[in-house]
Amino acid sequence: MNNKRTLLDYTLRLADDALIIGHRLSEWCGHGPILEQDIALTNTALDHLGRARSLFQYAADQFNGFPAEDKKEVFSSVTLQTLLASGASIGEDDLASLRDGWDFRNVLLVEQPNIDWGYTVARSFFYDLFNYLYFTELVKSKDETISSVAEKSLKEVTYHLRWSSEWVVRLGDGTEESNKRIQQAVNELWMYTGELFVANDTDNVMQAQGISPDLGPLKTEWLARVQSVFDEATIAMPTGTWMQQGGKDGNHSEHLGYILTELQFMQRAYPGMSW
Repeated sequence: MNNKRTLLDYTLRLADDALIIGHRLSEWCGHGPILEQDIALTNTALDHLGRARSLFQYAADQFNGFPAEDKKEVFSSVTLQTLLASGASIGEDDLASLRDGWDFRNVLLVEQPNIDWGYTVARSFFYDLFNYLYFTELVKSKDETISSVAEKSLKEVTYHLRWSSEWVVRLGDGTEESNKRIQQAVNELWMYTGELFVANDTDNVMQAQGISPDLGPLKTEWLARVQSVFDEATIAMPTGTWMQQGGKDGNHSEHLGYILTELQFMQRAYPGMSW
């Protein structure tokens, strides 16, 4: 894999993570437990989607600069291949709406279903804490576009982490029922957290070039901060060490297919549609 293709894959992964977690959180719009939290989650979803837009446009700019022959090898989507065969360039909407599931590179954690409020809080906390640590380092990236996106995102992620941390404590140190539910969510989602810190070939190349941070030290700090919040919330740290992975390489759970069916419906049903 050449350096340009690796940077494209890395940019798409950052965008895919933001798009999918943003869509998951948007599912609470109109369904939150109270109006204040309904609005808070909707705004958080918009933060993620805004980051996804910036990254998808950067990815599209990279892709459009590839030689014609190289473009044919990047995506498996027949719809995208047809669009490219016409000589058209692609944009942010095409990357979000026309790729197939195996072209997505998001981690498995973000595609897991909401199930209930406890699962949403636990998933957000695990991901928000990782994002906070990751973007703190990503600001130093040698890629100016990625660095600027990380700098803007860090302000938003700081709020996201405060919100999800407070809700973990609120549920864990609340009633017997709320403690039971958040503990169950933590236990079941724990096996998806390991992938956040598993470096694949793309991570290794990007780290060597000074574009992405080293995941190793982040894991140590992440675990320590998780433990600190769990202690305050009277939640037990899961003991299982086996972790799911594969999302970074395009191997996903069945949940992503359902997300894309809903997310991509309008563009698939009415090709070429624009706002």
